[in-house]
Amino acid sequence: MEHKDIEKTVAPEEVVSVNFIEAIINKDNETGKYGGRVLTRFPPEPNGYLHIGHAKSICLNFGIGKQYNGLTNLRFDDTNPAKEDVEYVNSIMEDVKWLGFDWADEPRYASDYFGQMYEYAKKLITLGKAYVDDQTADEIKQTRGDFSTPGVNSPYRDRSVEENLKLFEEMKDGKYADGEKVLRAKIDMAHPNIVMRDPVIYRIVNAEHHNTGNEWKIYPMYDFAHPIEDAIERVTHSICTLEFEVHRPLYDWVLEDWDDTEIPQQIEFARLNVTKMVMSKRKLRALVEAGLVAGWDDPRMPTISGLRRRGYTPEAIRDFCDRIGVAKADSVVDIALLEFCIREDLKLKATRPMVVIDPVKVVITNYPEGQTELCTVENNPENEELGNREVVFGREIYIERNDFMEEPVKKFFRLAPGKEVRLKGAYFITCTDVIKDENGNITEIHCTYDPETKSGSGCTRKVKGTLHWVEASTAVDIESRLYDYLLKEDSDGKDFLGDFNHDSLQVFHSKGEACLANTVPGDHFQFLRQGYFVTDKDSTPNHIVMNRIVGLRDSWAKAQKK
Repeated sequence: MEHKDIEKTVAPEEVVSVNFIEAIINKDNETGKYGGRVLTRFPPEPNGYLHIGHAKSICLNFGIGKQYNGLTNLRFDDTNPAKEDVEYVNSIMEDVKWLGFDWADEPRYASDYFGQMYEYAKKLITLGKAYVDDQTADEIKQTRGDFSTPGVNSPYRDRSVEENLKLFEEMKDGKYADGEKVLRAKIDMAHPNIVMRDPVIYRIVNAEHHNTGNEWKIYPMYDFAHPIEDAIERVTHSICTLEFEVHRPLYDWVLEDWDDTEIPQQIEFARLNVTKMVMSKRKLRALVEAGLVAGWDDPRMPTISGLRRRGYTPEAIRDFCDRIGVAKADSVVDIALLEFCIREDLKLKATRPMVVIDPVKVVITNYPEGQTELCTVENNPENEELGNREVVFGREIYIERNDFMEEPVKKFFRLAPGKEVRLKGAYFITCTDVIKDENGNITEIHCTYDPETKSGSGCTRKVKGTLHWVEASTAVDIESRLYDYLLKEDSDGKDFLGDFNHDSLQVFHSKGEACLANTVPGDHFQFLRQGYFVTDKDSTPNHIVMNRIVGLRDSWAKAQKK
């Protein structure tokens, strides 16, 4: 059952809503459990790039630390050298910083504590609470039992303390091959929680570690390492996602013999699932390795680096995480909420230049050749403080190809033969002729303009359609990249490689206003009538590249109004 927010009265006229995690911490502070101290941690494994789900955990852990005037550790759970890399370590630190958070002291690593973990494992062996098992991984799995059947004790379960210590040391010294032996906790093979049926706590991995090199031949399992890391750092509240709830008894068991009276407590919250997003590092890595995307920071990827390159801002992502709140029950959040958050963040910040994504040339035949003039256009009609700009108007301009239709359908209020429309900030034009190539493709549209209709001139005539446009001689060439979701619309996410949306990227050779000539990577805009865009890192002064962040249609906001 989901834990609903708890209301705590602060004053007769003021009520503050706290989530269930805050309620636990408040109670601990009231009882003095940790002396009023709060220390959280964000513990990613450096085996891939972080995604939007990790952003929720980052915001929660660092947010709790800040809220209670405490600290938050950044700790890398680097216990699997076969899949980890310094590249991932660096990307994670960059993501946390970009989201606006900082950690206490230097970054920490599970590998910093390998020596202490090894000694504690030997202590458990000495206490008769751990043993070396020679069974294979498949044999251990087959003898674990299920919810209705108890497990079967390993034939090596009753080895003496002396033999276990000797074998464990030989494992450490590299005497055995991968999988030849493991160290298991000695708990209860009939335990109703299958996690507690003598779980493996150390395995042999003959691989070079990014931090410790070839020093170690054995590595602790996450369920053993994580509580010890928390205890060494004296973390107070170990906040993790809901799938670890069933592992909490093991977390507590591991620390039963730890030499400290102040033991951290594990608290679980619902992980973030977002519609139309692949939320698995394993699956995201498969997309990268299959060459279906251009790396971990491809703007279609739900990684934090991908979202950053797509044009999402840290403010928008923090707002998103704040709006979805903290729950105890898994749920799926509509991606429209994330898109709403970036629109909300940029709508008053971004200027609104005119960019024609898929251009077709318009020649205004009754406008003097060689003449140009300036038209005044507001930079953002919702934010007068951003002022106005001057744009050049002339005889030849570009408009969107889909803003013209030779045989217009009903309620098509854009340009068509004999139809009149307004050009934003400029004049009314009327289509008089269409020029085509030998294949029947439209190459030019000829129009006339009404010189009495310039914007701001006091013209009282009305037309139903207003188009954006760009003057041809001053236009800036832009590569516009329009992104769709990674998976096909009807995908259930199971066959994510087979359901890959190969039309998720469309590239257009566009024309933009002259003011975009000096844009640099990271600049945000709202292209009039087109959506929000950001200048991509591939952009150079001679080759401008823009990514569409999101369109203008806001389905989430409309749904809330209903």
